[in-house]
Amino acid sequence: MKHFIQISDCHIDDNAQTMGINSHENLIKVVDKIVTLQSDALLISGDLTHNGTPYSYKKLKEILSPIETDIFVIAGNHDDSDNLASEFGACLFDRIALDAWDIINIDSVQIGKISGFVTTNALTALDQQLQHSNAKYNLIVLHHPVVAMNSEWDDALSLENPQDLFAVLDKYPKVQAVLFGHAHESVEFDKNGLKIIACPSTATQFNDEQRIGFNYYTLFDDGRLDYETQWINS
Repeated sequence: MKHFIQISDCHIDDNAQTMGINSHENLIKVVDKIVTLQSDALLISGDLTHNGTPYSYKKLKEILSPIETDIFVIAGNHDDSDNLASEFGACLFDRIALDAWDIINIDSVQIGKISGFVTTNALTALDQQLQHSNAKYNLIVLHHPVVAMNSEWDDALSLENPQDLFAVLDKYPKVQAVLFGHAHESVEFDKNGLKIIACPSTATQFNDEQRIGFNYYTLFDDGRLDYETQWINS
């Protein structure tokens, strides 16, 4: 059995005030909670910063410094790939191995656009990874939502070609769930037995939820996946 934590959409900026909230203080509150939990990995599913500046990544690393577990990150549409790699290059990943499970990343970011798209090359690489994964079970993580959110969220800002992604995933029954951020809300969907899980933001939610939060996962050796959204008053 393994545990991991997913946080998303931290939106750390040079100034603490972002989108009408203090994203620095809010993430500090989240980190204070994370360090009390048993965890084998911390996954950040994009939008680590708000404007992708070098200082914002340095500030983010400072805020995360109390966390002793391994940190893994993927880019979001607000991130700058060069500046992200400069500070978090060692945390970028294609695959996270957790006993019977592999967490596999697919890039959905389009330069200069809010919505996402998975390219043919990215889909081919994902197909190859799933084909050659020795893990019994797989999770997929990307930044953008892959289903209609059925909320105030504008689905035009989600993944533009989810059907292409599912054409690959549907070939592999060992894929148990797809995880994402971007929409700043906590919700779960089911697609023919596949869990589709959205992670809330550590900064602010886009719906009526006033709290900040993250998802805490438990992975069992028999393929079961449990998770709970941990909420914190901002």
